[in-house]
Parts: sequence; C-alpha cells; structure tokens
Amino acid sequence: MLDIKEITIVIWEVLALLYINVLPVHSASKNIINGIPWYDQNGKTVNAHGACIIQDAGKYWLFGEYKSDNSNAFQGFGCYSSEDLSNWRFERMALPVQKEGILGPNRVGERVKVMRCPKTGEYVMLMHADDLGYKDPYIGIATSKTINGEYKVKGALTYHGQPIKKWDMGVFQDEDGKGYLLIHHGPIYRLTDDYLSIDTLVAHVSGMGESPAMFKKNGMYYLLSSNLTSWERNDNFYFTATSLEGPWKYQGLFCPEGSLTWNSQCTFVLMLPDGTPMYMGDRWSYPHQASCATYVWMPMQAEGEKLSIPTYWHSWDIQSKKPSDVLETASEVRPLSFHSKDARKEMRIRFKGTHVALHGKTGPHGGYASITMLGQMGDTLYSSMIDCYSKVPHEGIRLITPELKYGDYTLIVKPTGDYSTWSDKKQRKYGADDCWVSLDKVYIFSTFTNH
Repeated sequence: MLDIKEITIVIWEVLALLYINVLPVHSASKNIINGIPWYDQNGKTVNAHGACIIQDAGKYWLFGEYKSDNSNAFQGFGCYSSEDLSNWRFERMALPVQKEGILGPNRVGERVKVMRCPKTGEYVMLMHADDLGYKDPYIGIATSKTINGEYKVKGALTYHGQPIKKWDMGVFQDEDGKGYLLIHHGPIYRLTDDYLSIDTLVAHVSGMGESPAMFKKNGMYYLLSSNLTSWERNDNFYFTATSLEGPWKYQGLFCPEGSLTWNSQCTFVLMLPDGTPMYMGDRWSYPHQASCATYVWMPMQAEGEKLSIPTYWHSWDIQSKKPSDVLETASEVRPLSFHSKDARKEMRIRFKGTHVALHGKTGPHGGYASITMLGQMGDTLYSSMIDCYSKVPHEGIRLITPELKYGDYTLIVKPTGDYSTWSDKKQRKYGADDCWVSLDKVYIFSTFTNH
C-alpha cells in the first residue's frame, strides 16, 4: 500500500496533468518575437502584411494584406485585434475580394491603411489597387461605421477630379486630426475633412522611395522609405522636417548599413502609450507569403533629427522595451545537424511537451522547408513552411510551433526543393540561388509560455 507521502505525490501529479489539459492553447506571452510566424486564437498564422495598427476602444487593431502561398492576387484585407500587441485575435476579413472593380478578382490589393475620421466618426481605409501586371494603379478608398467592418469600397481616391495613378502609399494622421496620404517618390497630400478625397498637395519630398511611413514626436516629423528592390530587403532611409510642408531633410539610414533594415521593409510606425515609436516592417518571402512572410517590429530611438534601430532583437519585452529570451523556459535543448536540400530527406523530432522552437541559419543559398506536427495517433495537427533565405546571412529562431496540450508529438522537417526567387518590372532577378535548409537546435517546452 502507498503511504501518505506517496498518495500526496500521486494526487499532485494527477492535478498537474488535469491543469495542463485545461489550459488554453494560446500564449500568454508579452513579447514580440521577430522573423517567425505568429498565431491567432485559432492557431492559424497571423496574415496581415503591408499593415497598419490603430488604437480604438481600448484595443490595437491590425489591418493587413491577407496573402496566399501561390499567387499575388488580392485575397482580402484581414483585421486582427489585441490588447497587448503580442496575442492576436482574428476578427474577420475586413474587406474581401469584390465581385468587380478595382479590388475585384485577379487584381492586386496592397498597403492597406485605416484611420478614424474625427469629423464623421467613420473608419476610412485606403489602399493600393492594381492589376497583376502593376500597370493599372489606383488609391482605393473604403469606409465602415465600425472598426472591424465589413468595409464598403467607394472607388478610387481623386485629386482635382482625377484618380491618383500611383502605387506604394501610406497614411499619417496629425495631432490636429488632419489626415494625409503619402505616395512613393515624394508627394504628400492632405485629405479633405471627411477623408474621402484630396484637399491639396502640401509637399513633395525629393529622393523618397517606396513604402512610405510617417510619425511625429516632440514637434519633429519623421518620414521613412525604402529603396526599389521589389520583394528584396534593402537599407531603408528617412527624412525629417519641423513642418509637413517642409523643407524635408534627407538623414540617411536608421539601421546599420548592410543590415538591410534588419532584413525588412518599413510599412508603418505605431506610437506606443509611453511615446516610443515602434517600427513595423515586413520580411517578405515571395512566393510563399502566407506561410513564410513574417514581421519585424522594433522600438525606435528618436531624438531631434536622429532616428535609429541600432541593434536587432530576436524578441523583446513590450513593457520594458528591452530584449528578452523567449527560449530560456525550454525544458530541453537538443542539438541538430540538419543541412540538406534533398526533398526526399526528412528529419523527425519526437518529443513530449507543448511546443518546440527551431533554431538555424538563413543565407543566400537557403530554400523552403515544410513543417508538420503529428499527434500521438499520427494525425496532422499543424503544417506550415519556413524560409531559410536571406540576402544577408542570419542565425536565430526560425519557428515556434503553436502551443498545444501537453502530450507526445512528432515534428517533421523536410526540404521542399524550391526557394524564393522572382524578377521585378525591369526583369531584374532577385532571391536565393539554392534550396538548402540548415537547422542546428530544437528547444522543447513542457509548459505554456508566460513571459
């Protein structure tokens, strides 16, 4: 028979197992982890690129391009909400593919931005709409009475009665409530009071590139922009001015030269509650954007004319604005020596826990790998891909799987034999030159994260 001590231990073990199995399957993390897929309340990848965030009703609302893995055609604009910028809830497709028009089938919809108009109370959505050949550009406009839509397309934004036939765009809302449209290569337009058309051209910033993003701090306006390298990352740069009308001053790079803006392209800057500007960038992965394109969000240092993100953080704490180690709670770390491009070869990792993190390298010779998580009965619980390409070599976290109930699982990693490659309008070639997959560690977690 068991003595009292042994009975007590058994009871606590049973209670622990019961507790583990009733825990929710989402992370309580308060960290932002860069360069890996994020998951919503259903364990699906957060799919919101070329995005923006607005704060409304005590929440953060993320709007972005809902990408697919096999086409650049418009799939819709997704809407997500969060209370902490780390745990995201999919709300709905805020604007789906339309039956016809500038955002109809076989069109492009990009750079979605949303602002609440102070005069009307409406939520106004602006975006780049185009054909698949990028030869029929418009700035589209849609509105909704509620933050999470569904938004109704109003047509194309006009200036002097004519549509603006440009592509990359951003928006900025000043402290006085006036809204502005930012266009690639320099134009800054002030919107009318209802945000539904253009009032006037207030400035033209000579030397600006694509993907414009703007914020204001302590009376200084900062305008971020990228060079023109299609989906490839490049060293983004910025301008400053004390007035939107200018003069605008070119200031150079805000990340170390050669870092390619920490392998990302700017899309938006969110002002955090303490006044810290948070850079939002996309790490594109054409053509597998839905699975493999990820995000780089980092706090920026802004003082006078100086703007910088001096170092890259794999993960950082939202409250302290300091780097964090999301791998420190792993219960086990196993070395891996997986370096393969053979689509017939796979690596199986059997583990007992809640989730795993894969660590490895990216570089110019890297390709795609498929990731599959199997349950104890061999059923597929999760599948996705990772991209091991980057023009600048990098080492770090490649993937953290969704958190599941504590149990026995098998993770399968398999090179797909393909890689990220594309050409731009001028037929210049970009992307990887091979399809290697390189992983060196797996971190196994036995409990849910709670950083």
